[in-house]
Amino acid sequence: MTAGGRFWTVFVREVRSAVRTRTYIALGVVTGVVLFGLAHAGGGPAGGYVPTVVDTLVAVEVLVPTLAFAVGYRAIADPAVRGELDILDTYPLSTWAYVGGVYAGRALLLLTIVVGPLLALGINVATTAGPETTVFASHRGVDSPFLFIRFIALTVLYALSSLTIAFLLSALAGSRGRALVLALAGLLVLTVGSDLAVFAALDTGVTTDTLGGALAMTPAGAYRGLVFDQVLYVAVPGRSAFVPTWVASLSLLFWWGLTFVGAMLATDAA
Repeated sequence: MTAGGRFWTVFVREVRSAVRTRTYIALGVVTGVVLFGLAHAGGGPAGGYVPTVVDTLVAVEVLVPTLAFAVGYRAIADPAVRGELDILDTYPLSTWAYVGGVYAGRALLLLTIVVGPLLALGINVATTAGPETTVFASHRGVDSPFLFIRFIALTVLYALSSLTIAFLLSALAGSRGRALVLALAGLLVLTVGSDLAVFAALDTGVTTDTLGGALAMTPAGAYRGLVFDQVLYVAVPGRSAFVPTWVASLSLLFWWGLTFVGAMLATDAA
């Protein structure tokens, strides 16, 4: 069997395991209820795509890493506890094929949980928003379904980056208990800690002129900045970028690549 075939075998196993787990179905339902509830409470679907993004952005920013950690915090820790990794060492299965296959399976699961409700919300906007919302007076901009698609694409990148961080912590944990502790700590840092650290740095030399670039170095800050710059501000001509787009994009890709390599190295050493 080729390396690609081994990767595919691990990937299929992860997908089949996820399909049999009802907890993940519940996570998808809860995600949909939260997003639809917030959007309709703010009147977003009736107002258009951009107002819907405004109503759900904060929730998505917190929900995505929470779901990513729920899906991935035991992905490597559980096999390590069961001795599965030691058994796999006796097979011609490379670390990248194993970690990559597990990651791909969990990523498909995570994106189903996240993207499914967002697509349903987009369809809801398309069927409920009136034609007059193409131009919305409250934002003085132009609405478009392509902006909502861009929002979903950025959310996908944020979700994949969050999942690799969860994988790295899972590989470092070595036990279910430590995996849970590291997941909770990592989630807290990812959602609020990194931004608080940047703002605290204002007292140590970071100026308001460089604040946007500093915020873009964190996954949550980079995602938020990209949504503002590529979705919200696009609909409102004349607004300046929230963060440097290229810095935010490279930041998310950097976090994705760095933590994925770290997860492989940690798994290999487990």
